Amino acid sequence: MSGSSRKDLSRRSVLAGGLTVAAAGLAGAARTASAEAQLTLGDHDITVFSDGHLSLPMNFVLPEQSEEDIAALLKPHGMATNMLTPDCNVTLLRTGDRVVLFDVGAGANFQPSAGELPAKLEDTGIDPSEITDVVLTHAHPDHLWGILDDFDDPFYPEASIWVPQGEWDYWRADGTLSATPEERKSFVVGARSRFEAIEDQVSMIRPGQEVLPGVEAVDTAGHTPGHMSYVIHGGSESVMVIGDAITNSVISFEKPDWASGSDQDRDMGIKTRRQLLDRLAQDRMRVIGFHFPHPGSGRVEKAGGAYRFAAG
Repeated sequence: MSGSSRKDLSRRSVLAGGLTVAAAGLAGAARTASAEAQLTLGDHDITVFSDGHLSLPMNFVLPEQSEEDIAALLKPHGMATNMLTPDCNVTLLRTGDRVVLFDVGAGANFQPSAGELPAKLEDTGIDPSEITDVVLTHAHPDHLWGILDDFDDPFYPEASIWVPQGEWDYWRADGTLSATPEERKSFVVGARSRFEAIEDQVSMIRPGQEVLPGVEAVDTAGHTPGHMSYVIHGGSESVMVIGDAITNSVISFEKPDWASGSDQDRDMGIKTRRQLLDRLAQDRMRVIGFHFPHPGSGRVEKAGGAYRFAAG
């Protein structure tokens, strides 16, 4: 690797500021991620890899709820009330001559408990050069930052990289950085630097577009301005890769109207979450949630005035 390619690695410690630095101290010892899981959908083979997990303080996850309300919801599920440690599930699709990743994980510079995808691919015998397509749901660090290697070069050099138009426009807009709270400015800087590095590989996605044969883009904005989910159609069944449109298999289902601190537009996030849960429950469509318990696959069921996640 030439000297010009070896960019200043220390600057990435700045990019991983804000929430990242705070959470790194909370992560504790890294836990071993689960093995990948597989399912077949018509002619599609789907593998869900773990990229590790995050550590998120509860006052970030649920900034508008009281400690009493949080405890009443989470304690019956045996969940901690001061922090969430959500899994990160990356979906790989093999279809025809394509090998497709939906999101790419956090890479090495976000939280120490995440960024395991490259090792998982290597263990499975998949070289990054074999990835033909990367389809992004949005540009938050745990979904995008793994697009570059340790020297800030594209980690998937042969891939076409599909980015929602709304995400591309938002993160690169002149006013985005100044309008972003201080603790999340690193998200903007990180997204911009990565988009710049992969620009020659990028194609844009709009809602309703057939991104790849059998892969339909669905507008799920709210978590971020251009957030996109994807329905993989295979024979008589379909599965939706939902990214962060629904973030937690308990909170998002039982209390879909609670504002999520990770949503950039909290009101739109609630509206999108409600609409998506209704659709998924009615259609009985399988989902893969990026932050659901690994491997993140299951279905949405109605439960009174709310919902429940049925894993499997």
